[in-house]
Amino acid sequence: MLTVDRAQVLAHRIAAQGLHRTETDPHRLAVLDLGVQDNQRDSAALALAARCSGEVTGAALDADPRFTLSWTHRGAPHVHRTADMPGLPAALLPLSEADAQARMGWQRGRVAEAGMPAARALLEAARALRTVVTAPMTKGAVSTEMTRSVPAGLAAWCRPCGAIHVHEQLMRLAGIHAGVRLEPGVTPAVLAPLAGRGRVRSTPAPAAATAVVRAYLALHGPAARGDAAGFVGTAAGAAAPMWPEGLVEVRAAGRRTFIAPEHLAALENPPEPGLVRLLPPLDPFLQARDRETLLPEKAHRAEVWRILGNPGALLVDGEIAGTWRAKASGTRLDITISPLWTLARTVRSRVEEEAGRVSAARGYARHTVTG
Repeated sequence: MLTVDRAQVLAHRIAAQGLHRTETDPHRLAVLDLGVQDNQRDSAALALAARCSGEVTGAALDADPRFTLSWTHRGAPHVHRTADMPGLPAALLPLSEADAQARMGWQRGRVAEAGMPAARALLEAARALRTVVTAPMTKGAVSTEMTRSVPAGLAAWCRPCGAIHVHEQLMRLAGIHAGVRLEPGVTPAVLAPLAGRGRVRSTPAPAAATAVVRAYLALHGPAARGDAAGFVGTAAGAAAPMWPEGLVEVRAAGRRTFIAPEHLAALENPPEPGLVRLLPPLDPFLQARDRETLLPEKAHRAEVWRILGNPGALLVDGEIAGTWRAKASGTRLDITISPLWTLARTVRSRVEEEAGRVSAARGYARHTVTG
């Protein structure tokens, strides 16, 4: 059994995720095999810009038909290759009732109160959503129409909205199965039908679900089953049917983990991660579920992963060495760096260069760096 230390694991992931910036076209970046989460302003564009030597801007990404924004993993909005969209409904359909229940997350109890299996509730919501969204519609309008169509137990009173509407997580999870996408760069959210969408799929596809786990292991490996389950949004036990065969066991930073055999050599001898990157909040590198590997100190993890309003992460020579935030001021973007420890003076010029890329990706002509 191969044994690797934490530095090897991080160096391998940095290379696997394209952070050495050897790719010129963002469409070819490996992180898109899973999709790139896009909850915050231009976060997907910043994640791609951190990996692509060519110019990447939020405006260009929104206008590029090769990319599609949709609710996918865990019901969160992700940017995917448009060519990959037809395969996602099968890949994200729960494989069992236990799997479906786990994916409901914080609204699991409410869905259970409806008196129907979670898997059926998901299909009911998907069918209603598909019927409602035949043209671009605001999320609020879609929710109102869905609420009239779904069984009464799948909607509840929402105090912030002051109305009864379909459960939020259920609606989000149903999106990809309904063949619905999100209009990029639009606030409030606007939903639209995917081109060429078929019927709502009801038959689980274990092989397609396994492909998601394989992609996770390729980008975040070596990893344990619970890590992959956390990314999918399910429980470790429910993830057993989607766990790939033929994996190689690796003792990584004291943990029992696994990786596909074709990635073993790259893990053993990863390139030196001698780079500086300003990773946006929710960047793929930060999506690994073994956060203790990314940042051993609990206090440091609390700075990077917050309940609300995550900052970006400063990656320096293989380590998350700080956080950053940006604030617009007219045509200027002001970036504030908060190191987790004292950084070498030579890092400053490298941070300035990366800040220029962040500013350009956000569409600002000027920027400042403080901290």
